[in-house]
Amino acid sequence: MATTTVPALPTASPADPTNAARLNWLRAGLLGANDGIVSVAAVVVGVAGAGAPVGPVLAAGGAALVGGAVSMALGEYVSVSGARDAQRTGQAARTARRATDAVGPSDIAAAYRSIGVSDDVARSIAAELGRPEVRENWIAAEERAAQDEVVSPWRAAWVSAATFTVGGLLPFLATVFVPESVRVAVIVVAVLLALAATGTTGAVLGGAPRGRAAMRVVIGGAAALAATWLAGTLLGAHAL
Repeated sequence: MATTTVPALPTASPADPTNAARLNWLRAGLLGANDGIVSVAAVVVGVAGAGAPVGPVLAAGGAALVGGAVSMALGEYVSVSGARDAQRTGQAARTARRATDAVGPSDIAAAYRSIGVSDDVARSIAAELGRPEVRENWIAAEERAAQDEVVSPWRAAWVSAATFTVGGLLPFLATVFVPESVRVAVIVVAVLLALAATGTTGAVLGGAPRGRAAMRVVIGGAAALAATWLAGTLLGAHAL
């Protein structure tokens, strides 16, 4: 005998997926900003550590800023395009399955009784779900919610490029306007403060502990800057 599963009722109003999508875009934006801050700062600090004058440092920072933004956009576009295709394939399969679904009221009632719902309530649920207008509205609500979850690869691309650029401008502008004698120190401090801010913001959006989230990002950024500074210093001492 085939096992009947309990029908999945819509769990969110049409506005809820939209809010979730906006939250996901905010998180993606924070990740792009973090990447821009760390990537450009690491290049600038590494080249400065090699003893290069301000011209090559600015050239390297500008190249990292532009190249990183383009790379982020392309990566997001390809990734999100694949995810969107998978989502649409899944939606088509669910629609086809619903079109051939022949589960009757008695099967629905039995499924609800199997999870502890009383017989009277189970039969009432089955009767309501069996009404054509209820079933059509139910399926339409599910399809609207699923459609809201399909993301745009173009939107993902420009959001990633824009947030990467905004984040990368911080160390780049510090390279332009800060005196050479304190340039690296100012960049490091500014980058760590910016990472602490983005880490805290991400924790607030995700409901995670703020201090722990900020500390993870700051430690990772500090490690990246230290590694590139060391690499630049060693290359500058032995290769330049």
